[in-house]
Amino acid sequence: MMITPSALSLPWTLSSNQEPSEVQSALKAIMEAFGGTGVRSMEDVGPLALAMLLLLSLASAHLISYLYGAFYASRATGSQIHRAFPLLSVSITAIFICIQFSLPLSLGLLGALSIIRFRTPIKEPEEAGFLMLVIAAALCCATFNLIFLAVLLAVAVGGLLVRRAIGPARSDADDGLLSVILSRADHDAQGAQLLKALCEKLPGSHVDGVVEGNQETTLTMRFRKMKPEALGDVRQMVAELVPGARTNVYYLRSGNA
Repeated sequence: MMITPSALSLPWTLSSNQEPSEVQSALKAIMEAFGGTGVRSMEDVGPLALAMLLLLSLASAHLISYLYGAFYASRATGSQIHRAFPLLSVSITAIFICIQFSLPLSLGLLGALSIIRFRTPIKEPEEAGFLMLVIAAALCCATFNLIFLAVLLAVAVGGLLVRRAIGPARSDADDGLLSVILSRADHDAQGAQLLKALCEKLPGSHVDGVVEGNQETTLTMRFRKMKPEALGDVRQMVAELVPGARTNVYYLRSGNA
């Protein structure tokens, strides 16, 4: 249902013979944006309303940055792209507010922005998703679609909460990789016993590969749902069976801790 401007009139609206203040003009523009009536020119908005939109864009970027840190903070490989979300959101909002009221400016900026590339590559898929979410939120603010912004953020938060709720129940994906490096002599003497002990110790484990060299042998196993505190027990068990062995553990998915 379309909300008319009369339904959004404020109780402190001035009479027809009085000039509205800048604050009232800004509030009216924001209320029109929520009501879906939109704006047609920069004069319909005013500087205070534009400042409010930029602050709203900044707040949404901080929320998205918090969501990235809470749900997808990477341990080692991430580029920490969420630190750029606030400035990206404000910049994108300001750019699209400017270009939507000027066709020549929009064409010029379109050509200028087409040459921009990221110097640091995006290393994890969730970073691309959150970057697109920041851009979408900034565009909602720039085009005064504030109701759609609220729906977008609500759906994003709800989807992340649902994914966290059902994520631990998944058992079809490997959580990490364990590699044990030992000498050829130790592998020939204790290899079978070590493999049996690792299969019993690691939940849902299976052998990924065995690489034999001239001097050393590398045994690689995949495991599921091994907590970091259990890593000490695995290392101790390997050290008891093969004192000279070296153990390395790699987590394939962030958030396993």
